[in-house]
Amino acid sequence: MTPEQLSTAIVDVLTTLSDEGALALPDGVPTNVTVERPRQKGHGDYATNVAMQLAKKAHTNPRALAELIATGLKGVDGVADVEIAGPGFLNITVEAGAQGVLAAEIVAAGAGYGHTNTLKGQRINVEFISANPTGPLHLGHTRWAVLGDAIGRVLSAAGAEVTREFYINDRGVQMNHFADSLIASATGQPKPEDGYAGAYIDELAAAVAAAAPGIFDLPEDERRTAVRAKGYELQLKEQQDQLAFFNTHFDVWFSELSLHDSGDGSGGVPDTLKRLKDLGHVYEEGGALWMRTTDFGDDKDRVLIKSDGELTYFASDTAYYLNKRARGFDRCLYLLGADHHGYVGRLKAMASCVGDDPAQTLDVLIGQLVKILRDGAELKLSKRAGTIVTLHELAEEIGVDALRYSLARYPADSPLTLDVAEITKASNDNPVYYVQYAHARTCRMLANAADLGMVLPTGDDFDPSQLSHQRDGELLRALAEFPRVVASSAELREPHRIARYLEDTASTFNKWYDTKECRMLPQGDDAVTSANLARMVLVVATQTVIRNGLGMLGVTAPERM
Repeated sequence: MTPEQLSTAIVDVLTTLSDEGALALPDGVPTNVTVERPRQKGHGDYATNVAMQLAKKAHTNPRALAELIATGLKGVDGVADVEIAGPGFLNITVEAGAQGVLAAEIVAAGAGYGHTNTLKGQRINVEFISANPTGPLHLGHTRWAVLGDAIGRVLSAAGAEVTREFYINDRGVQMNHFADSLIASATGQPKPEDGYAGAYIDELAAAVAAAAPGIFDLPEDERRTAVRAKGYELQLKEQQDQLAFFNTHFDVWFSELSLHDSGDGSGGVPDTLKRLKDLGHVYEEGGALWMRTTDFGDDKDRVLIKSDGELTYFASDTAYYLNKRARGFDRCLYLLGADHHGYVGRLKAMASCVGDDPAQTLDVLIGQLVKILRDGAELKLSKRAGTIVTLHELAEEIGVDALRYSLARYPADSPLTLDVAEITKASNDNPVYYVQYAHARTCRMLANAADLGMVLPTGDDFDPSQLSHQRDGELLRALAEFPRVVASSAELREPHRIARYLEDTASTFNKWYDTKECRMLPQGDDAVTSANLARMVLVVATQTVIRNGLGMLGVTAPERM
């Protein structure tokens, strides 16, 4: 019996009490009741404070209401006992068989276990990397590459329709500086002022020459345009390959330059400016065009077109937001760096200026910086980029799984320092190793079972009542929490909750594994019993939960370590 099933049973009891006139709730019976695992042993399998929550509305005292609910619950199939604690807490104990059924349900659900419909019907755009196509992705992008991807995965698991989007900053003078840097490298000229340096520029210039022979011999007025286009193409492809290697995937690679069209109704910057004018939220002052964002809580109005006629980044950002909304997204989720705190207010004001309620259509997460230490010193230099360490170098040195998990297990808004030695060591002190090893242990156990001829029981061959030991119950209750953890991770945009849940569940599994009364494999020449087979189902259920949870973080579940 899962927390969700108990919640439904309690709602049914409340409905019956209301129908019989024993309970009067002016707002009606709630459709959902929170059921949690008690913090202390001996307080049953599950607990709820529903009586304390509803007593005042029902004009009764919590303990009296708890007694009514307890009486009703004791008649529910699968409920072994209900005790009232303190002022009105309900501690619920379920029958071993009712709880054990969950193991078979998890096995049957397979890769779908943990998925819910809590966000069904929502279309969410998650934009989590915005980068210039002028060089390799670096440490500053790495945290978002993990968290954005993981958030997208958990939102999908919660039933939302998710699009993961990369915003290519391909408009601006940096693209000309990029082209000039490639030309200088290929022709043996000094690096231009404000140009790009590093071994990667020399490598990319050689790749451009190989892909387009003669490109550097074009007339000067043609060469920059051609080199810029080919360099852009090759560098963007490298960024895409780097992210694929890092197990981060995007559905859309959106070009900023595409927003600056001729105003043909496709939602670019010209159409955006016209819409803002029609809504009355822009004005001219000092030769510039401004958006009146202070009408919606911003600390100052924002420039859209400078006095020299140049469009600002904010004009692009506004057009990009409207483009997303025009594509049918209900919510636009932005993941921004630590230096973008001041951007939150203006984004919300911008959404209000175009007629949206930002509380309904906009989410902004601000991430803090990450430091990587090796031998006590911070990693800062890159072999290829010459300045800051690249994402690909980090992933190669640390390992994709270790780096992804280590970044995913902390909230986005917490500053983070990771030590290479700590996050790569094969020890139970290393969380990613600990969780992955628990999965590998289940694989080894099941391989040993197969060697003994044990076959996973199904139907009547599975006796859930055999999972009656205290450790069986603890493990089952841990597995039952997974869908709720996924749902809350999605709702709060906090995938670190899944990582911490996996660590707790791996610990619960290891304690179960070390309990001799809970052996899955028969000892010596002992015959295989129904208890051994029931625990085989429990092991597969545990394996399923760990594998599914790691998958939501973009981390593999190895079969052996």
